[in-house]
Amino acid sequence: MVIAGVVIDKKDENKLKIFGVKDSKELSPKRRSELSEFIEKTAKSVIVLRIPACKIHTYIKSKINLNRVEAMKIAEIIEMTNFDDIYIDAPQKVDSEGIKPNKFKILIKDFIQDDGKKNVNMIVKNYLDESVPVVSAASVIAKVERDAQIDELRKKLNFDFGNGYPGNPKTIEFLEKILRENTEPPPYVRWHWSSVFETAERLLDQGVMLQPWVRKEILKTDSWQIKIKDFFKKKEKCIEEQK
Repeated sequence: MVIAGVVIDKKDENKLKIFGVKDSKELSPKRRSELSEFIEKTAKSVIVLRIPACKIHTYIKSKINLNRVEAMKIAEIIEMTNFDDIYIDAPQKVDSEGIKPNKFKILIKDFIQDDGKKNVNMIVKNYLDESVPVVSAASVIAKVERDAQIDELRKKLNFDFGNGYPGNPKTIEFLEKILRENTEPPPYVRWHWSSVFETAERLLDQGVMLQPWVRKEILKTDSWQIKIKDFFKKKEKCIEEQK
C-alpha cells in the first residue's frame, strides 16, 4: 500500500489543472511520470508512506483492518505537514465496519496525536481524486511510487506477475505458483487478500497439491466450516462414483 500527501499553495493550485493533473487512473504510465516530476517541483511538500504487505499482515492479525491502516497513515501525514484545508479521498468500498466518509473522518481524527491538528478543516468524500486537483496530484504520486515498487519486485523475483491487481491474469498465475511451490509465505503478498483465498480454494477444489502453510494459514482447513465442506465434497464424489 502506498499513501501520498501533497501540500500546495492556493495560488499554485490552478497550475495543476493547466498542466493536466487528474485522477491517476485516467493517465498513462508515461504521463503519470511526467506529472509526478511537475508536482514535485510545484508543491510545497510531498509525503509518501509505504506500507509493505508483511506490515499489513501484522496489522490484520492485530484486528486492524485496511481502513484503519489507511486512516492511521493519513493521520501521520497530517501531523507532518502544515496547511489550511485538507482534502481526503475516502475509501470507496464499504467494509465489514460499514465505513463511510464521515466515519472515516472520525477515524482519522482518533489517530491524530497532535491536539493542535485534531480540529483541522478536513473534507473527506469519495472520488475527490476525480474532482480536486491536489487530491489528483496525490493519487498520481502514489501510483507512480506503487508502479516503481512493483517494477523493482518483478526484477528481484525475475517473474512477470503483471500489475498486482486481482483482475490481472498474470497476477493470479503468480499466486497459483506461490501457493503450489513456496514452502513458506513470502513477505511481499497480503495473505488476508480475498484473491489469495479464492485462488487457494479454487486450486483445492481442482485437487491441486498446495503447500501445508496454505491449508493452515489461508484456507484454515482445521476449521469446522472447511471440515464440513470437505465432508460434503467427499460425499458427493462417493455418490458420483456409485452412479
